[in-house]
Amino acid sequence: MNENDVGQDNDGKEEIDVPVAWEALEDAFENNAPEVHSYLHFDTGEVIRIVDGVADPSMHTRIVGDSRYLRIDPVSSREQYRWMERFIATVEDEELRRRLNVAIDGKGAFRRFKDALVNHPVDRERWFAFRSERLRSCMESWLTAHGIHSVERPTWHVPTADDVQETEPEAESPVGAPPAPSASHVAPSDGDRRRVHDLVDGLASQDLEAARTFLEYIRDRRRVPGRGAKASAEPPAVEVAMSAKSD
Repeated sequence: MNENDVGQDNDGKEEIDVPVAWEALEDAFENNAPEVHSYLHFDTGEVIRIVDGVADPSMHTRIVGDSRYLRIDPVSSREQYRWMERFIATVEDEELRRRLNVAIDGKGAFRRFKDALVNHPVDRERWFAFRSERLRSCMESWLTAHGIHSVERPTWHVPTADDVQETEPEAESPVGAPPAPSASHVAPSDGDRRRVHDLVDGLASQDLEAARTFLEYIRDRRRVPGRGAKASAEPPAVEVAMSAKSD
């Protein structure tokens, strides 16, 4: 498969609509390792990758015999090597161009080529775009040759917490059970906590003891079960102390 195959017909076969997963298909076209086999699923548009020595051989056999899967022909190493040569010719920095030409000479050319671009972010991004354009051209050619028409993939809506709360039915409380506490009692917001901290910070030193006593009273009252309305009606010690002080 190479970019010059664009435009070939599909022998009059009727096109089928497939929601192609483009990123996965691009990875499959780029990976031409002999032990890796990639297949496109007609129904989902997903790409499945089988690696020799890792995947179950029986699964590979099953996929090969399944008419819903189509084997993907990756771009050859020779073709991808030509892409590097063509890109190097577009590099304006003479020193970088020289280093790239040295990098692609011999075994390990692809890795050395990428390493040479690490410290040149602009040209590195240019290379990614350059390669993606050619991969896209090869993919479109391959899809056309097999009578595949790419359609938009379905978007999955991830519900927010508010969506779940609105649609979730309220659980019925057992007979005789006390009503469920409100959200503000169960989980005070960070804003409420900050406001309390701000109020305490603004108190005069002589009032801190009274504030501490009152807060401890509230805390202890929530820990003691069965006190009910009578308990809540009792004035806290701090209120009595402050009333006596004001009198």
